[in-house]
Amino acid sequence: MGSTTHVMTNTNPTLPHLLPSSRSHFNSRLLSLPPTRVANKVGVFAERSNKSRSTSTAAVDFSDPDWKIKFQEDREARFRLPHLTDIFPDAPPIPSTFCLKMRTPIDRDFPGHYSLDEEWHGYINNNDRVLLKTIYYSSPTSAGAECIDPDCTWVEQWVHRAGPREKIYFKPEEVKAAIVTCGGLCPGLNDVIRQIVITLEIYGVKNIVGIPFGYRGFSDEEMTEVPLSRKVVQNIHLSGGSLLGVSRGGPGVSDIANSLEKRGINMLFVLGGNGTHAGANAIHHECRKRRLKVSVIGVPKTIDNDILLMDKTFGFDTAVEEAQRAINSAYIEAHSAYHGIGVVKLMGRSSGFIAMQASLSSGQVDICLIPEVPFNLHGPQGVLSHLKYLLETKGSAVVCAAEGAGQNLLQKTNATDASGNVVFGDIGVYIQQEVCVMFMGHTIM
Repeated sequence: MGSTTHVMTNTNPTLPHLLPSSRSHFNSRLLSLPPTRVANKVGVFAERSNKSRSTSTAAVDFSDPDWKIKFQEDREARFRLPHLTDIFPDAPPIPSTFCLKMRTPIDRDFPGHYSLDEEWHGYINNNDRVLLKTIYYSSPTSAGAECIDPDCTWVEQWVHRAGPREKIYFKPEEVKAAIVTCGGLCPGLNDVIRQIVITLEIYGVKNIVGIPFGYRGFSDEEMTEVPLSRKVVQNIHLSGGSLLGVSRGGPGVSDIANSLEKRGINMLFVLGGNGTHAGANAIHHECRKRRLKVSVIGVPKTIDNDILLMDKTFGFDTAVEEAQRAINSAYIEAHSAYHGIGVVKLMGRSSGFIAMQASLSSGQVDICLIPEVPFNLHGPQGVLSHLKYLLETKGSAVVCAAEGAGQNLLQKTNATDASGNVVFGDIGVYIQQEVCVMFMGHTIM
């Protein structure tokens, strides 16, 4: 309840870390959220900063024999996160009102109004860290090796541990919290909204609202705030979509900051993808510039699972499960036809996690194409050559491709969507056309 900008991913029913006082992200595995897909043609956007950390691996002098020691000593500077006290150094900390073990009513006679009958030891120390890398790679050429220096010397990499802090910087009765869902739909949105509301109420926050239809709801006067409480959200996790609605794009950052100030919102929970979080980052900087006591909390939303340093984002499992239905249908049709080839295109702009996981889970995919691995369609080592081999040996084949795969083979569209993302060419249609051209008139067809 003190960080001015942070990122949350956990949606556990005992979520104990929405309002920390430390410079801590909510996910214990997450250090930062690089905006790999920044919205650059809508009102809400943010440029990537070259000053995000005082030290980077590019600035390390590996010729210095003490470089490793210096690198470690500068850890705090690298991992430092924005905090309310950066702007308001005299902001008084108060005892946390969060305690799963036991809760007592607010006591007006107790200094700070937050008395506890007994000490609770469930809080996380501000200096707690989680080891990010657990493998020592002896060589940069070892599978999966990500070495900091040319000799692959082991350097411990840590991230902040998530969890509730003993001190907070917002009095719950003075908080007006707002939740907004942006971008496209994603399984689990209502679960996250529900859990945020429930956890805020555990802290004692009573004034909670939802902003309808993404950032657009900050500027459209016809869209009124949606009052939220445990009673309102109790069963929304049983329904799909988003209780608050979604949209792409929205007003300018200055207009959103004006709206926050006018509405009296001092805690904003933003659920969205890379473009949405670029906007949240811009809102955070605008609030800092205006010296507004506003905490901006980002909740990464992407079924693509493409947030760096994060094991899994909500909605990913559902996407993989649904993708297998399409793969199974393609397999049945291809297997039932003479020399049939099934092509399945799945979501995944810059990463192939859905395509890869769905292919592995189904056991029916012969070729999986993902953005991370370049490939050729033609030539002796190309996809079409392997398809020909599959038809000759097993009679059918199934190809699964992420939407961002093979974009170097397609003509650029030079178009962007409402969030500023480049509109990709259709790799599925392209593969289908190339397959038809290659096997047209061939004896195996």
